[in-house]
Amino acid sequence: MNRLTRGILPGVDAPGDSAQTVAPTKRATWEQAEGHPLPLGVTWVEEEQSFNFAVHAEHAESVALLLFSATNLVEPVLTFRFDFLRNKSGRIWHCRIPITDIGETRYYAYSVSGESAPQIHSFDPQKVLVDPYAQCIFFPPGFDRELARREGPNSGRAPLGVLTGHYPKFDWGGDRPPHHESDAVIYELHVKGFTRNPNSGVDASRSGTYAGLVEKIPYLQELGITVVELMPIFQRDPQEGDYWGYMPLNFFAPHAQYASTRDDDEQHLEFRNMVRALHQAGIGVVLDVVYNHTCEGDHRGPIYSFKGFDAAGYYMLSSDPANPYANYSGTGNTLNFGEGHVRKMVMDSLRYWKHEMHVDGFRFDLASVFSRNADGSLNWGDAPIFSEIAADPELGQLRLIAEPWDTGAYQLGRGFPGLTWLQWNGRFRDDIRRFVKGDPGMVTDVMRRIYGSDDFFPDSRGDAYHSYQSVNYVTSHDGFSLYDLVSYDHKRNWENGHRNQDGMDENYSWNCGHEGDEGATSDVLALRRKQIKNFCCLLFLSNGTPMFRAGDEFLNTQFGNNNPYNQDNETGWLDWSQLRSNADVFRFFKNMIAFRKAHPTLGRSRFWREDISWYGTGPTVDLSYDSRSLAFCLHGASQGDDDIYTMINSYWEELEFHLQEGTAQEWTRIVDTALPSPDDFSEHGLPLQQAKYLVAPRSVVILLRYRKGDTRTAPTAHQESSGRKQGNYSEREGSL
Repeated sequence: MNRLTRGILPGVDAPGDSAQTVAPTKRATWEQAEGHPLPLGVTWVEEEQSFNFAVHAEHAESVALLLFSATNLVEPVLTFRFDFLRNKSGRIWHCRIPITDIGETRYYAYSVSGESAPQIHSFDPQKVLVDPYAQCIFFPPGFDRELARREGPNSGRAPLGVLTGHYPKFDWGGDRPPHHESDAVIYELHVKGFTRNPNSGVDASRSGTYAGLVEKIPYLQELGITVVELMPIFQRDPQEGDYWGYMPLNFFAPHAQYASTRDDDEQHLEFRNMVRALHQAGIGVVLDVVYNHTCEGDHRGPIYSFKGFDAAGYYMLSSDPANPYANYSGTGNTLNFGEGHVRKMVMDSLRYWKHEMHVDGFRFDLASVFSRNADGSLNWGDAPIFSEIAADPELGQLRLIAEPWDTGAYQLGRGFPGLTWLQWNGRFRDDIRRFVKGDPGMVTDVMRRIYGSDDFFPDSRGDAYHSYQSVNYVTSHDGFSLYDLVSYDHKRNWENGHRNQDGMDENYSWNCGHEGDEGATSDVLALRRKQIKNFCCLLFLSNGTPMFRAGDEFLNTQFGNNNPYNQDNETGWLDWSQLRSNADVFRFFKNMIAFRKAHPTLGRSRFWREDISWYGTGPTVDLSYDSRSLAFCLHGASQGDDDIYTMINSYWEELEFHLQEGTAQEWTRIVDTALPSPDDFSEHGLPLQQAKYLVAPRSVVILLRYRKGDTRTAPTAHQESSGRKQGNYSEREGSL
């Protein structure tokens, strides 16, 4: 029997061996003989040419390490059975094995035994378990999810960890992460869906991959993106039908199926090359991370990893025998952040993606789960994970973004324990949607959203929040695309397989008079384009950090599906043919992004305070229930910037606005969303002729007044290619 199969390391006397040494020999250190409990996972020890294995399994009665060759994924080449008297420290099992004993072994896994509570479906020594800290995961050709859900063995059909630590280190070559403040524009995209469509223009061998995204960097630069937020790229179960990626198997390994080649560890190289290329283009990288649950689901789900090591230690449990796993994530299970080792795993994962992969920040899915105690109750005071992240000298400096809710809690703003974190502002989304579609009673709320949502992020002496902590968005992956928001009153999720019961019901959408595209008139289609430009204006004119989803800038559609989490097809992929068809909308987005970046007075660290003056069509804001209009002047002098005057009419009839500041000659029109392209955005500005402006129905107009001492001059009307004058546009007449 191989010494490793008995849990005895080479070079260490076994019990009962007779000592017949004549001369003293170099004795193995304790760590060499027994391994070390930290760090968790697999660590390559260069000076010893050995691997250290360490795994947390508090309630396990026995643990075995299984080492497999590439040619035999069923029978392990070596089996190391941990001796708790030699290979266990506290709750961690560990050992150290020289590479000479490992030989050609490429993969590893564990088998764990323990006393199992039948209702939680946990310890099962027949199951091959992947290390929670595995940095690369291999799925054998015969991988079978169903075997992990049933009684019995799954050897040869289970995911395995890959031994990679002894490979050469990646040369980052002076990589420098970009830093964006007032010019931060977040672009949410799905790595596969971004370039998977054959019409993406990406080489077919790299479509839908990290390398494919690199090919699209010039496009991102042209659009003006400064931060990409990647939908989850943690390794997940490829047989679960989880296209979006919100069902992670592991928190350290990048999703192998997003690599253009599937060789072991190739996904690490390709991911790092992508990050480095984005950094060289001045674009930051934020990962959408899912730490609140895993793909193991409830008691009916598969045993891949955490369940097999210690279900009761990793997951929150409920008091309901029929549903033993607490489900605050809505996916079957919830990680238990009341446990120190769970928080440590998350901290180790964050540090790994920062140190080894050079990402610039994280967006935390269902982040209110972090606030939950072991019994599921909310810790409204000092939830430990937030303090631990804040105390880390590097993690605390990253761009940390929360989705500040879960299935049972809503903690937007000061209700969220991460005091310095940015937060997805769901109220901005809903209020702006309702206002643009023409709902009554929204003027006051929209003023707060444009101002930076100081009702949720107050900058009082006691709170001292910043306006940029509000991540403003109208659309995200979760819900309608921007085009569908103005094209459908009702979701069309039948393809998802849940009888159209999944996805949000309250979308605050409006189809502009016709449901869907089929049979839509030219007037309806024109109104949709205008509404989209209105949304674009309000997003980029608001104080806070703007975010929008990939494809909105060229009217990408999901055909009314507001929850295509399992649509790995044309519904979930971007249709790049729409970029050619809707070049005018792309141009408008590009120019609005450039306008915001050119005017740092819009996006500030602090709220606008005395720099903002609010008006209506006249000198005062109409705050009545039936009001649907608003104007404001943002003074830029304190920021060394120009003044911006905005008139917003979400009413279905034209309204005459009277300028309340300066003379007509001081102002130039930059934007009028009622005008056709290219007049909808005048890159050089068009001078006003009078101090009143007839704003068309459902339109936004933006004026600019150059700061004092600025030598720029606005072109005269005849210098604009359209030849139109400025001032009293009437949509009804279609002319000035």
